[in-house]
Amino acid sequence: MATNITRWSICLLVLLSILPSVFGLYFYLEGSEQKCFTEELPKETLVSAHYTAEEWSDDLKKFVINKDVIIEVIVDELPSGNRIYNQKLKPEGKFRFTSAESGEHAICLFTSTAGWFGSPKIRLTFDMDVTDFLDDDDADTSDSLSDMEQRLRELNHKVGEIRREQSYLRDHESEFRDKSEATNSHSVTWTVVQLIVLAITCAWQMRHLRSFFETRKL
Repeated sequence: MATNITRWSICLLVLLSILPSVFGLYFYLEGSEQKCFTEELPKETLVSAHYTAEEWSDDLKKFVINKDVIIEVIVDELPSGNRIYNQKLKPEGKFRFTSAESGEHAICLFTSTAGWFGSPKIRLTFDMDVTDFLDDDDADTSDSLSDMEQRLRELNHKVGEIRREQSYLRDHESEFRDKSEATNSHSVTWTVVQLIVLAITCAWQMRHLRSFFETRKL
C-alpha cells in the first residue's frame, strides 16, 4: 500500500513539474498602497518576475508608463519574517530571487512617485515564473546545445525539482509528526493528571464516608 502511494506521489510530481509554473496577474494601487500575496516555495528555488507599472493619465484617459514611478519589492520568509529581497526598481523590468528555506514567502509590492501632491492610480501587471535554479553561463550557452543535450538538461532540471519537492514534503511531514507527538504527549500528560485528581477525589470521598459511618456507628 505504501509503495503504491509513493508511486502515485512521484507520478503527480512529474506531471506538476512538466506543467509550466507561471502565473500572471494585475492589480491597482492607490498612492502608497501596498499589495502582498504569499507563495509556498521549496528550498533553493529560483523565482523570476516581470512587472509593468502604468499610471493613469487624466489628459490621455489611459494608463501610461511614468518614468518617475518607483516600484519597491519586498520578499519575506514566513513566519520568521526574514527578509531575503528588498529593492527599488524602475516602472518596468524584471527581478528575481532564490528561496533560502522551504515554506511560505510573502511578496509585497508598492509604488512611490517623485511628486508631492496627489494620489496617482497605478495599474501593476505582474508575471511570476517559479523554476529550477540556472546559472547565467548555462542560460547563455543554451542556444548552442543540440536538441538532445537540451532535452537532457531539461530532464535533469525536472528531476532536481522533484527532489526538492520531495525534500519539502519530507520537511512538512517531519514538522507535522513533531506537532502530533507534542499533542499526544500533552494529551497523555493531561490524562495522567485527570487520573491522579480522580484517585485523590475517590480516596477523600472514601475517607469521608468511613468517618461518617464510624460517627453514626453503622
